[in-house]
Amino acid sequence: MKKQLKFPLKSEFFKTVRYRVDQYFLNSGKQKHANAAMWFKVVFFLSTFLTCYALIISGNLSWAAMLGLAFLLGMCKAFVGFNICHDALHGALSSNKKVNRFFGMLFNLLGASPYIWKISHNAVHHTFTNIPGHDDDLVVAPGLIRIEESDPVRKIQRYQHWYAYPLYGLASISWVFRKDFIKIFRPKIGQVAVRHPLKQYVYLFGSKLIYCFLFILLPLIVLNIKWWQLCVGFVVMHIAQGFTMGLVFQLAHVVEDTAFPKVGINGAMEEAWAEHQMRTTANFSGQSSVVTFFLGGLNRQIEHHLFPGVCHVHYRDLSLIVKQTAAEYGLPYIENPTFFHALSSHYRLLKFFAVTECPRSKFSA
Repeated sequence: MKKQLKFPLKSEFFKTVRYRVDQYFLNSGKQKHANAAMWFKVVFFLSTFLTCYALIISGNLSWAAMLGLAFLLGMCKAFVGFNICHDALHGALSSNKKVNRFFGMLFNLLGASPYIWKISHNAVHHTFTNIPGHDDDLVVAPGLIRIEESDPVRKIQRYQHWYAYPLYGLASISWVFRKDFIKIFRPKIGQVAVRHPLKQYVYLFGSKLIYCFLFILLPLIVLNIKWWQLCVGFVVMHIAQGFTMGLVFQLAHVVEDTAFPKVGINGAMEEAWAEHQMRTTANFSGQSSVVTFFLGGLNRQIEHHLFPGVCHVHYRDLSLIVKQTAAEYGLPYIENPTFFHALSSHYRLLKFFAVTECPRSKFSA
């Protein structure tokens, strides 16, 4: 893959914060990967997911009860993605690559390709965070949602701060039937050129067929329900999953204080990569143990972007180091105190760009 953008190599901030984080692990005797608390989370979320699925497939419940379980199953799928697959696909769950590969493959149970995710998220998003035209994660609903000034203004967008949220609920359905297929047949993801091995095409189509068997064909065979009831349950499951995942990702990067930097001459960026991450990424609900438990540390995106190879159970301790070091180097540490503060900030940004074609200066460096 050829990366066209260039960040300055020298970063005293990152050199310092990385040294301090390394010293933290050295002095505390902790490992950067999963600890007992993390393995408890793995068992908890996988058990909850499998229990919901088994109860639905058992056919011993009313259709209304199964519909409620379908909604819960969708949320469980999102939590499995947050807490297990995300760390595994970053190589942060275990020091053993085979263990990471195994748990990363569970991403297929969410309806998404772990191979495509590692390219679009790990390689592209984590490198070109919030850079329009380069960060593939910024492409949510082209033509419908506008979050940066280079996007054309359309009349329908004046209502985007209302209809954006239902659109987030369609994200996981798009993964299953559209998004992964589009990406694997395109020569670029973002602005990064890619060539996919033939076996990845086979894996993609094979995994999608298995997913459709587990969540469409098998329930239709074993359950005494009509096809339209299955369709309703399938859509409800994916709306719960897509809304949960889509909203969490938006609150980490698309809020008022985060920057959407422009590319300089010849692809040169003004700041080093680590400084860029500090300006384009935001935390929320950092002090909430409940939010952190369910979101797998994705509410501490700053620490995750700086140290993606560290398991998320360590982010709370690392946040103290990162915040102090950022202050020393005059860098922002963007954080919303609660989930609802972050949600309100995201709403205001959507509303701002829904009605104006004004420059980005209010929301970017």
